[in-house]
Parts: sequence; C-alpha cells; structure tokens
Amino acid sequence: MKIAILCASGKAGKEITKEALSRGLEPVCFVRDSSKMNEFANKIQVVQKDIFALDSKDLADFDVIIDAFGEWQDLSLHKKHIESLSKILQGSRARLLVVGGAGSLYMDSSHTPRLMDMPNFPKEYLGVAQATAEVLSFLRDEKGFTWVYVSPSLEFVPTLPKSNHYEIIGEEFKVNANHESKIGYSDYASAMIDIALDLGYKNMRVGVVAL
Repeated sequence: MKIAILCASGKAGKEITKEALSRGLEPVCFVRDSSKMNEFANKIQVVQKDIFALDSKDLADFDVIIDAFGEWQDLSLHKKHIESLSKILQGSRARLLVVGGAGSLYMDSSHTPRLMDMPNFPKEYLGVAQATAEVLSFLRDEKGFTWVYVSPSLEFVPTLPKSNHYEIIGEEFKVNANHESKIGYSDYASAMIDIALDLGYKNMRVGVVAL
C-alpha cells in the first residue's frame, strides 16, 4: 500500500508518520519545510511542497492520502484546502483520509444536535470546530473520489502516552467508562492507520475515543 501524508510536519502528521513506519509502511511525506522532518532522516521520502501547490501528478500513485492539515489563525484555509484537494483528486483511485474535528460529532441518534452546539462547548475551540465541520460538509457532497473523515475525541491530547486501547466509533459522541471523551495523538494515529489499512472505510465519518 502506497501512503502519502500531507502536512506531515505537524503534531498529528508526525504521529501518523511514526505509526505508519511502525507498521512497516513507507509513507511519502509532503511538507512546507523539510527541515521539520529531520528526525525521520533516511527513513522516509520527504517532498517539500505546500499543500496549496500540489497537483494531480504529485498524488497520482497513492492508494491512501492522509490529510493532516491544521490551522488556528486563518480559519478560512480549512475550507480552501479541501476545495483545492478536491480539484486535483477528481477521478483518483486513492482514499483521502482527513484529520477532522470533534465538534461536528452528533449528540444523539437524530444526527441533528452536534457537540459544538452544546452550551458547555469550549468557546475558544468554537471557531476551529466550525471550520473543520465545513470540511466535513464539503466532503459529504463529494462524488469524485473516496474519502473518510476521522474525528478525534473532545480532548485531543498531544502528550498522552500510547495505550493501544481505543475504539473507532461512528458519528455519535461517546465517552469511555470514566465518562471522558479523550484521545492521545499517538492512539489517534494508530486508529488512522487502522482505517488506512481497512478498505471497508469509505465515504463516511468516524470518530476515535480512548477506552
């Protein structure tokens, strides 16, 4: 399986890269600044190219493309980046796996109220939650390629140690036995590679929660 990781130098992207390597995969990592990937020297192929500069030839040979784009300042770039990827992936055989947000997870089986609509949702995360939800809405209308949008838990924690004790869930918000909605970056990365290797995931949104 040929895997590309976009925006691989970010926190999520690096964890996904590490997990791919640990599974015996050889990801090709696309980054804006290759110096940020020095820890992977001689282990992976790194392509220095901004995500907005990619074209269809760059991504033509992959089975799976993992989009680890993240942005906290100019939130309009979330929608713009998925629109850009959509244009160059039309007709592609690859599955696009997107690092999504938790705010769009549904609170019940009616699939109407979302986590970010709840009054206690952290206000400091509302903007990025809305921006990442726009990406999901865009993908739901996508017909030109196969995609999977992968939501983390409400608490998406870079420093949590890897436990390998997590669940890939559906579209509805879920807490664990401790009534927590939490996932570490390393366990999320493990779930992402699980999804990459399982061809049954296509044109859907899933979530990940630590158990």
